[in-house]
Amino acid sequence: MTMKIRGTGSSLPEKAVSNDDLAKIMDTSDEWIRSRTGIGSRHIAVNETTTSMSVDAAQKALADAKMGAEELDLIIVASISTDQCLPSTACEVQAAIGAVNAVAFDINAACSGFLFGLSVANAYFAAGTYEKALVIGAETLSKMMDWNDRGTCVLFGDGAGAAVVEKSDIGLISMIQQSDGTRGGVLSCRNRPVNNPYVQNDTALAFTKMDGQEVYKFAVRTVPKAVSQVLEKGNVSADEVKYFILHQANIRIIDSVAKRLSQPLDKFPTNLQTCGNISAGSVPILLDYVNREGMLMRGDKIVLAGFGAGLTWGAALLVW
Repeated sequence: MTMKIRGTGSSLPEKAVSNDDLAKIMDTSDEWIRSRTGIGSRHIAVNETTTSMSVDAAQKALADAKMGAEELDLIIVASISTDQCLPSTACEVQAAIGAVNAVAFDINAACSGFLFGLSVANAYFAAGTYEKALVIGAETLSKMMDWNDRGTCVLFGDGAGAAVVEKSDIGLISMIQQSDGTRGGVLSCRNRPVNNPYVQNDTALAFTKMDGQEVYKFAVRTVPKAVSQVLEKGNVSADEVKYFILHQANIRIIDSVAKRLSQPLDKFPTNLQTCGNISAGSVPILLDYVNREGMLMRGDKIVLAGFGAGLTWGAALLVW
């Protein structure tokens, strides 16, 4: 017994911010950003929140699946940028959509979060605990950026993607997940420090810090290996895969993965040009785009792959 994707949904903030827009407020340019990353614009939250975008994406995914919220057994939200420490974003989504029969909780695996969420749902299905789940990847990364750090803030955007999955005889073929905490310092954001009557610390907000070169080297080595592992585990060749839906961090990384797998670039759809890096939201937002553009047919084989802070990475091979 495995799981299949029944429906997808996504939500992006109304405000789109181009590279030229950023050049007006910091020392950068469209050429500098685009040539290094492939990113041309990104969506930035003004009135939206991680929760509101999660709810919007969830409702669209349920509509696509032709499923009522009350049918859900499980809601998992993957995010590093929740609106509050508690209650969880998943519980807020549950309340908003009326998923009265679902258990709900959040996970944090950064850019791999959606893949890890799918794996958790699949484990519940395999155990016979639940049968229908909503997995969401959602981020408001703009609030975690130092907007004076042009090397980092220009890379990220906000948004949410969701998938309704259910227990099935066909769907997920194979999955791999891995982590390397020894290299976690290359991409980090400090949380609230200990501050109490016995110790005083600076409680100023911290921002995301990234060693771009180290993250790039990690990605170009790890992602092709992860994809190859999940294909080997599923006894499927790369040539049989219709699309490789990768985390949208950098166009150079995607190009490198395509070359290392000896696959044409047209099998690697992208949306980073207009969305940037949305961490846990990246893969499900792109998956929803591919689905709604009619690019997939039942029976197509696809690979999803995420990689990011932790360091974490994962890949899944599915039949659509």
